[in-house]
Amino acid sequence: MSTLIIIDQPPYGSWDGREALDMAFSLAAFDQPVSLLFCGAGVNWLRKGQDAAKVQQKSIERNLAAAPIFGVEVLLADSDACGRYGLAETDLLEHAIITDFGPELTARFDHVAFAG
Repeated sequence: MSTLIIIDQPPYGSWDGREALDMAFSLAAFDQPVSLLFCGAGVNWLRKGQDAAKVQQKSIERNLAAAPIFGVEVLLADSDACGRYGLAETDLLEHAIITDFGPELTARFDHVAFAG
């Protein structure tokens, strides 16, 4: 059974997205297929070169770069949100894939969960 976890929260200022990331890593640790979709302000999670020191937090960039190692299958970025936040594929982390968020995408998964 595959799971899609959708993160629509910005990477800093709330724990909702980080808890969703922990949930994804936990599912993957138990060999459950899991993918992450970042939409809305959540696409900023996938932005390269983050400097979280300015908000006195650790950057999530290293966590997401390790996602494939932990077994998280795919990091997806909603194309509309990327456009809204001025993100091209070259601005995103190496393993991120830009896609269209809609019923065709969510239908590919047995479970869909929203963070936040």
